[in-house]
Amino acid sequence: MKISLNRINEDYLFEATSSNGMNVLLDNKSKKEGKVEGISPMEVLLMGVAGCSSIDVVAILNKQRINPVTLRMEVEGVRDPNAVPAPFQEINVSLFLEGEDISPEKAKRAAQLSFDKYCSVSKSLDPNIKINQIIFVNGEKV
Repeated sequence: MKISLNRINEDYLFEATSSNGMNVLLDNKSKKEGKVEGISPMEVLLMGVAGCSSIDVVAILNKQRINPVTLRMEVEGVRDPNAVPAPFQEINVSLFLEGEDISPEKAKRAAQLSFDKYCSVSKSLDPNIKINQIIFVNGEKV
């Protein structure tokens, strides 16, 4: 796995390109002047956690012949704003699944397996970062 990154202006805007040609614009959200034109690297990390875990959850549920009609995830990283560097101290995940025949127990187990065993992104983080999960199935918290 390999990416390339190029600076594309005289400010903090960069373009990261994956090995299959997909692009992401990265920018410094805390800059004092100028327009923010990309997402921050820390947001990319949260997106990676969400994407990796979502793929795991769908794969785990599909093996049980469960295919959610919708899957939505909200991920919030909590940082100490006064620390430098300011790594995430905890990550709060809300997973929303909708569809028929989704067992709340199986949904909860799929999310737990993802974060505890399968998600390469979350497993690559510092083990001191706590990942909290809340799962909702068809609007009901499980």
